[in-house]
Amino acid sequence: MNSIYERRSIRKFQKKDVPVELLNKILDAGRAAPSAKNRQPWKYIVFGNEQKKEFLRAMEDGLQREEKGITDLKKSQHGLPDARNTLRIMQEAPIIIAVMNINAKCPFLPIDHDERITEICDSLSIGASVENILLAAQEMGLGTLWIANTCFAYRELAAYLNLEDQLVCAIAIGYANEAPKQRPRKPLEEIVEYRL
Repeated sequence: MNSIYERRSIRKFQKKDVPVELLNKILDAGRAAPSAKNRQPWKYIVFGNEQKKEFLRAMEDGLQREEKGITDLKKSQHGLPDARNTLRIMQEAPIIIAVMNINAKCPFLPIDHDERITEICDSLSIGASVENILLAAQEMGLGTLWIANTCFAYRELAAYLNLEDQLVCAIAIGYANEAPKQRPRKPLEEIVEYRL
């Protein structure tokens, strides 16, 4: 339980490599997550060093396109400054993990109702997998940041990855260079309704 309450989103990382052995343990924790119909829809692509720089160049290209107003996310443009800051954080982190849904395609393509339900269930499964990764990293003394701002550069990142699988999110991993306080949480009475 301690990792659940001690985990924080880390936005400052030390310049220190993360051993592959630790990454394997963390990713194995992600693999152990429950999944709808046991589909295990996740795939992780781990980037470091020059490969990470190439991945982030693709994200930079996407953010520049968005900033020019060429966008699939017209109602989300207010999030671009945060996405720009997220890119800076990703550049500082030694490791970036791209998290893919192997059963889904580009989110900008239309899908039918059955496919939408499958996509939702697989996204929940991937969320469980990501949470396992975050908690395992916390247990091993590493800091993480769960990143959804990849959505702003979706097309560029998908082209760089050269995969038809859906890019769901990314995770920055490294040794924390900060110890932030917990951000406010809603009280239980606001979010729980008992009908016993």
